[in-house]
Amino acid sequence: MDTHRLLMKLWRSLVALVMGFFIINVAFMVAAVGTSSVARRWLGTWLPDGYTFSWYQTAWKEFQLDSVLWVTIEVVAAVVFLSILIGVPAAYALARRNFRGKNLLMGLFLLPLMIPPITYGIPLATVMYQAHIAGTIFGVILANMIPAVPFMILVMTPFIEQIDANLESAARVFGANTFKLFWHVLLPLLAPGILAASLLVLVRTIGMFELTFLTAGPDSQTLVVALYYAVFAAGVRAPQSVDAMAMVYMAVTLAWLLIALQFVNPTQLVSRVKEHPQTA
Repeated sequence: MDTHRLLMKLWRSLVALVMGFFIINVAFMVAAVGTSSVARRWLGTWLPDGYTFSWYQTAWKEFQLDSVLWVTIEVVAAVVFLSILIGVPAAYALARRNFRGKNLLMGLFLLPLMIPPITYGIPLATVMYQAHIAGTIFGVILANMIPAVPFMILVMTPFIEQIDANLESAARVFGANTFKLFWHVLLPLLAPGILAASLLVLVRTIGMFELTFLTAGPDSQTLVVALYYAVFAAGVRAPQSVDAMAMVYMAVTLAWLLIALQFVNPTQLVSRVKEHPQTA
């Protein structure tokens, strides 16, 4: 018994040590990038010679961040909206109907999420360029929907399955049509799931590099692709301005994460759905 307790204590200490090492490394990397983004000159010293926020203004003008951010907002908003529009009804059909090949269909939905995007992104981009869709914002939206819609379906299906179908039958008995059934019965119960899935799709789309990189043009680059070109494209650029752009990308992602946590508790998503039918 003492040996078991000792091993468990050693295991917990090892896990805490690894997690602490990881967190400290991430914190130092973020601190280094943040410090470089406001450094006047930083060569061979522990701290920069001076500090300035002018690099953010330089990055904003040099990389045209206003248009890049606007394209990012358009792509993310369109992908989230279309994923809800397509994914929620599809998830409802899968949750409420049993048919031959249902498991196979669910397996197909998993493929874009399990395999690396680059494996199907290259042939997808080839087809889209032949169809003259790639290089436009519509092409970027279409490419990002390929993993987003299955993700929405897979997240929403368990939420719908946990809603008692008798509630829908009762609403039908009292004369509710399809629209009223959805608006007054299903939507309030599904709201936590839709919100959670939408925020997850939003974060995934902001960080989706491969598909966006392969299908974006000069006027349809999202922030993550613009950051890649800022680092690896030809030409000489001040590292401080690139770091400033990286901090902008980090700030946008962190802002959405904080907004998500205000509305969604990831550890209680399923339990909240379970509680709704009981209180209805």
